[in-house]
Amino acid sequence: MTEQIPIRPEISSERPVPSRKLALLAGLTLAIVVADLITKLIAVATLSETTPAADQPRILGGAVYFSLIRNPGAAFSLATGMTWVLSTIMLAVIIGIIYMAPRLRSTAWTVSLGLILGGAIGNFGDRVFRSPGFFQGHVVDFVSVFGPNAEHFPIFNVADSGITIGGILLVLTALSGVDYDGTRSKDKKRQQKEATPSE
Repeated sequence: MTEQIPIRPEISSERPVPSRKLALLAGLTLAIVVADLITKLIAVATLSETTPAADQPRILGGAVYFSLIRNPGAAFSLATGMTWVLSTIMLAVIIGIIYMAPRLRSTAWTVSLGLILGGAIGNFGDRVFRSPGFFQGHVVDFVSVFGPNAEHFPIFNVADSGITIGGILLVLTALSGVDYDGTRSKDKKRQQKEATPSE
């Protein structure tokens, strides 16, 4: 009697290949970095930190003001005075996402991490290349909503928006039970339960 060798099931052709996820991650990251860099260059070239509130450019009937502020803190002007610590954390986030990238199989996770990575790189560039120095650079913020000079809401930039939106999407994705590899937590638990022999 010949021994039957179990055949390993093939991965479904409908499951996205990793290269597509890497391309999506890289594309979103690049889009955020480029948009952030261009808008910051325009803001620095056309806005001034000393411009009176009444003379600051605004759109949507004053719902959005363009106020130039150089921020030593985190996204939305949080944790000012901890610039080098924030720079180190940001670098760790960038390295962590890049390390995780080849394992991504979920589109939702890929989009979320692409937005976060693009935002982290955008602001990290300011930390490295802008004054007052390496790992101490101040981030260029210029979008102030509901009033000038962050009177009613923390001022931000494109990178901050990427980090915030990506973070919210990541939390929602995790809460829905979708893992980075494209599987669902409840499906894993069911498979583990089925694989456990009953006594």
